[in-house]
Amino acid sequence: MTKLKGKSVYQSIAVGPILRWNKQEIEITDEKITDAEAEIVRVKEAIEQAKAQLGKLYDKAVVEVGEESAAIFEVHQMMLEDDDYLDTIFNMIREECRNAVYAVEAAGNQFSAIFAAMDDDYMCARSADIKDISNRVVRILAGEEDVDLTNMAPSIIVADDLSPSETVQLDKSKILAFVTVHGSTNSHTAILARMMNIPALVNVPMDLNKLHTGMNAIVDGILGEVAFEPTEEEMNTAKSRVEEEKEKLRVLSCMKGQATVSKSGKRINLYANIGNVDDVSYVLENDAEGIGLFRSEFLYLGRDRLPSEEEQFEAYKKVVSAMNGKKVIIRTLDIGADKKADYLHLDKEENPALGYRAIRICLTQKDIFKTQLRALFRAATYGNLAVMYPMIISTEEVLEIKQFVTAVEAELKAEGTEYRIPEQGIMIETPAAVMMSNELAEMVDFFSIGTNDLTQYTLAIDRQNEKLDAFYDAHHPAVLRMIQMVIDSAHAHGIWAGICGELGADMELTERFLAMGIDELSVAPSAILKIRKRIREAE
Repeated sequence: MTKLKGKSVYQSIAVGPILRWNKQEIEITDEKITDAEAEIVRVKEAIEQAKAQLGKLYDKAVVEVGEESAAIFEVHQMMLEDDDYLDTIFNMIREECRNAVYAVEAAGNQFSAIFAAMDDDYMCARSADIKDISNRVVRILAGEEDVDLTNMAPSIIVADDLSPSETVQLDKSKILAFVTVHGSTNSHTAILARMMNIPALVNVPMDLNKLHTGMNAIVDGILGEVAFEPTEEEMNTAKSRVEEEKEKLRVLSCMKGQATVSKSGKRINLYANIGNVDDVSYVLENDAEGIGLFRSEFLYLGRDRLPSEEEQFEAYKKVVSAMNGKKVIIRTLDIGADKKADYLHLDKEENPALGYRAIRICLTQKDIFKTQLRALFRAATYGNLAVMYPMIISTEEVLEIKQFVTAVEAELKAEGTEYRIPEQGIMIETPAAVMMSNELAEMVDFFSIGTNDLTQYTLAIDRQNEKLDAFYDAHHPAVLRMIQMVIDSAHAHGIWAGICGELGADMELTERFLAMGIDELSVAPSAILKIRKRIREAE
């Protein structure tokens, strides 16, 4: 038996034969063309065909995983209509005489690289979506048939990687699990796997050439490992655990519609973190009570110009309306030299985590900030919207923000534009903000603790540096004391305090957070029901 470790996407267990999935590589040649317009027509026709294929996948996904989860394929259709993406392809064909296949492949690689380079797990994972839609168009241009994975026996899919469209084509009744060499735990494929309750591992160092279809395997998403060719005894033990996990899942589904209240009566607002308008579907599917962190960066990244006020307004309005009265906390622009936006002309920095980013950009590039605030205040009339500002270190910054709010309100009022000034809060992600939390609590409506940055700044450890993993301790007493200090300062001034970082979903700390007096936890949608169950069982 061979055991290999990987990163778990969905924590459950599967046992059965593997199906080794091989992708057929398409040869891309840089052959120059003489009729640019004819190649552009080919691209446009291929894109229309790709949209039709995605439409069919959407219909299948609605049946398999529900309308909300199927929204990814609507997003992919919209990506195929993106002006920046299409202009890049068409300009490459017209100005460089590139052939259609080469231009689509190159544009996909270019946009995928932009997202992959971002220091944000969610935005980084969007690079896989760009690759997926580009690969689809390339296959059509090359005359390849759309892959059909529906006619298969119940199997564990083993592959180098799987795109969202390939994942959804798998028959839910026959897919036992998937294991890939590459992939991200934040990709839409991973999200779909969680929604479909399919055990999955990514980043498994497998040699695919040594594996063959029909070989038995055990996928343990709880331990984060896969075992190939296990013994009969190990297979039987694993099958017993599969039945136990099915029962746990049934119990967990009963948490939908339940109040998030501990046995002692402590009520927690259990919200979700998302990074795109279409992710609201995952929030509703998992019965979150609101959105505690809506990252607005998706509106600014992967394009060559700033989003207009109307673009932002429509996005915020859509999310707030979809949540039907539940709270939606939108974080203002948190972008910096680590998240590429060439039109902002941000210089390369030695340490972007400590650099020109987030509120520092907003307070110095005033038009960008005012435009976003205008869109937010207008959207606030459509539901329960709140705004929070990232990377605060001083009371002076909050005072300056208040001046912007006053100025924007005056503008909207003078124009006769309908608006509402929403609840205003700040993120506590720096030790400076923690130490100033008593004074800051007098100036805002709530605190949201960003534990990811707070931990790395407190411990002086770059959380992206794998060499420092042995030193990184998210449960460090200093971090927990800081969280307690923030909660105490908030309550002393009659405001609420929540956590929107990864620690919020750390169930080893759930009861401790309750004891600290935390008011809100905002986590990934897939963690909502597990955290609710833990809170309801807590003394």
